[in-house]
Amino acid sequence: MPIKSRIRTIPHYPKQGVMFRDITTLLKDPVGFRVTINELVNRYTAGKIDRVAGIEARGFIVGAALAYQLGVGFVPIRKKGKLPAATVGHDYDLEYGTDRIEMHVDAVSQGERVLLVDDLIATGGTAEAACKLIESIGGTIVECCFVIDLPDLGGRARLEKHEQKVFSLCEFEGD
Repeated sequence: MPIKSRIRTIPHYPKQGVMFRDITTLLKDPVGFRVTINELVNRYTAGKIDRVAGIEARGFIVGAALAYQLGVGFVPIRKKGKLPAATVGHDYDLEYGTDRIEMHVDAVSQGERVLLVDDLIATGGTAEAACKLIESIGGTIVECCFVIDLPDLGGRARLEKHEQKVFSLCEFEGD
């Protein structure tokens, strides 16, 4: 069952010219969601993973379900100011300006192997920042995992340039 067929495309959202890939249609489909998580579980069951880190917000959905099935802990990576305890953060550049992501300082221990998960990789800025954040407190990135890759936007290449392994379940051409 191809999951790509269960992902909705919304033209010109959030701005003119953008083709938004919406996984909510995949998530509401019980078969599609199960197949998505099962494919990821099958990929990562044999690997040594200590934590799954999910990027806000849709990365929480996929990442938490995957962590549960793998029997490992889940680490939320959030936008600035959203976590209640002591945090560590990483600033990164956006098209116009900068942003910051954070996680709890005790979310990952030295040497722990972390699988980074999000719904989609586009330009790769947020994922790259998340990798640097995890590594800054001693974690090791096993792989960066996405439901969707938009290869024309260069995110996969950006992460691979920094020697990160990247996996996605499907690709969409364009942006």
